[in-house]
Amino acid sequence: MSGGSTGGSGSGTRRLKERVRTARKRSNASTRWLERQLNDPYVHEARRQGYRARSIFKLEELDKRFSLLRRHARIVDLGAAPGSWTQYAAQRGCRVVGVDLLPVQPVAGAEIIEGDFLDPAIQDRLVEMLGGPADMVLSDIAASATGTRAVDRLKAEGVAEAVLAFAERVLRPGGSCLIKLLKGAEAPIMPSARRLFSTCRLLKPDATRSDSSEIFLLATGRRAPEGGAAQEGEGGS
Repeated sequence: MSGGSTGGSGSGTRRLKERVRTARKRSNASTRWLERQLNDPYVHEARRQGYRARSIFKLEELDKRFSLLRRHARIVDLGAAPGSWTQYAAQRGCRVVGVDLLPVQPVAGAEIIEGDFLDPAIQDRLVEMLGGPADMVLSDIAASATGTRAVDRLKAEGVAEAVLAFAERVLRPGGSCLIKLLKGAEAPIMPSARRLFSTCRLLKPDATRSDSSEIFLLATGRRAPEGGAAQEGEGGS
């Protein structure tokens, strides 16, 4: 997939900033969000390339930097909606299974179910769908925000801990995990991540908005389970 230029429209001409009038039934916050969307070059580039969300460029950047996705790899996409990460992984030739609380339009080369990842039954179903150890776990899950920073950080920590526990269960030795966090939530997560993976990095891709508190934990080199017993049926990477 071509990364394309994310600096403007497909024609290469500079896009004039668009302003949105505040409608009677629209809050100021909604107006600001809509204006930001209309003037976001990553939003325009995602639409031009046929992707469902600007978040595609975060995964693309990290994939190009660290060679994360390989053809025939088994990938789990947690928090898949609206499906841009699934789209990208499938186009890279990966076999993708995903889940989200929201319905996701079908993506060629992927299986996506609707449900709560934190539900053990849903996790069991994902394991069954994989049909073998995963090569990578992706998590773009964003816990519902309360507006209280300390509470939101604790919720992000809880999700990240659940993702790491799931990654420990499904990843083959040498596999990788990419988890979205909120800044400040990384401190209690890093010890568990370092126990499971040989390398852990905290990253903020270029496509992350400057005012966003999100960061990404990229953990690579899943350590072999204690006793050295590798999981059966390794994936394609």
